[in-house]
Amino acid sequence: MLEAKQKPKLEMPTGLTLSPIARWRPPLSAVERHLDGDLLVERADPAVALITINRPKRRNAMKLAMWQAMGPIFDELSREPALRAVILTGAGGTFCAGADISEFNEVRTTVEDGRAYEAAGDLCQTAISSCTKATIAAISGPCFGGGVGLALSCDFRFADQTAYFGIPAARLSNVYGVVETRALYDAVGLAVAKEVLFTGRRYTADEARQAGMVTHLAEDTALAAARDFANSLKLCAPLTIKGAKTVLDAIARNETVQREAAIQAVADEAMASEDYKEGVAAFAEKRDPRFRGV
Repeated sequence: MLEAKQKPKLEMPTGLTLSPIARWRPPLSAVERHLDGDLLVERADPAVALITINRPKRRNAMKLAMWQAMGPIFDELSREPALRAVILTGAGGTFCAGADISEFNEVRTTVEDGRAYEAAGDLCQTAISSCTKATIAAISGPCFGGGVGLALSCDFRFADQTAYFGIPAARLSNVYGVVETRALYDAVGLAVAKEVLFTGRRYTADEARQAGMVTHLAEDTALAAARDFANSLKLCAPLTIKGAKTVLDAIARNETVQREAAIQAVADEAMASEDYKEGVAAFAEKRDPRFRGV
């Protein structure tokens, strides 16, 4: 299994191939549909991207092809200079019910299939956590299993009172891998992570907030709150967000020495940028800065 928050090459195990979406370039002011509409990517705003899991009749359960496709989308968005935030949500008042178990008899019948399937999920969640932009999960309705993993891969998790959470691994005789288990551990700590995985119990939005699975409780809908937060980042420097994520992740992993070169690189990139000059000028002129991520 891949270690959490390490940037992997987007290569699938033998026998699996990435969707053509890996070569997709996201256009502005458009809604692109992929995998027969199972994933929607909306770019009405150059500063904010919205990814919607769009299988409401299946409670937005993730098919293997969707795990394969989502990671490259986040990688593409990471390379957009002016983008500040990526919101991940689900259609129809549901975030994500986890993996689509109905296809397991086709894609997960052997131990080797299981390993390949888990690797696809690991690649997806690692791409989300490694995204250089602020990532925000907007959670309404059920958030189960792999859906919890998707949410925990994001920097922020906004939930409204319709949301509820659970990882039913203990009821499926399934063992979660390092990537998603580490994300859970990082969010809730050892004792609660054991409770979540041992019992498979359901958590309300309030309980999930208290446990650490949720970072913000929304007064209205989760998506509205997530949009408001994303919009608040429009005046912020994209290179600061990128650099802060790099430094904070190194601190959280106790790897500041090992990642010294990467930390210095993001600091140098920001210092040499046009945005740094713009920030200094805007401060002197008492106006809002106009950052472009370069």
